[in-house]
Amino acid sequence: GVHLVESGGGSVQAGGSLRLSCVISGDTDGLYCMGWFRLVPGKGREGVASIYTGDRSTDYADSVKGRFTVSQDNAKNTLYLQMDGLKSEDTTMYYCARTMAHSRDCRERWSQPWSWNWGQGTQVTVSS
Repeated sequence: GVHLVESGGGSVQAGGSLRLSCVISGDTDGLYCMGWFRLVPGKGREGVASIYTGDRSTDYADSVKGRFTVSQDNAKNTLYLQMDGLKSEDTTMYYCARTMAHSRDCRERWSQPWSWNWGQGTQVTVSS
């Protein structure tokens, strides 16, 4: 199995930055989609950004494109989400996830929450 632990959430003023980290342990071999999701009241978890570990290709939600950057450090088994230009509407719980099976159609997997392993989440609060 795999275990994911997020950190780096907190409170920041609008326009500020935060970097979320996700350490992955357990079965880390193979090619997967890694992603960041956030909780939307009434809608569940929505995809924010994802990266395919094979070629590091990335996908972003339109709402964060140009502000957020997803990256991975294979040596540290860590996934990052650099969040710049934060807005009050970015306030919510953020989750790190990895697909259960070897996958490369990352964005298509965003709408299939059952196909991901999840971390416990980290809260991001942006005050205006």
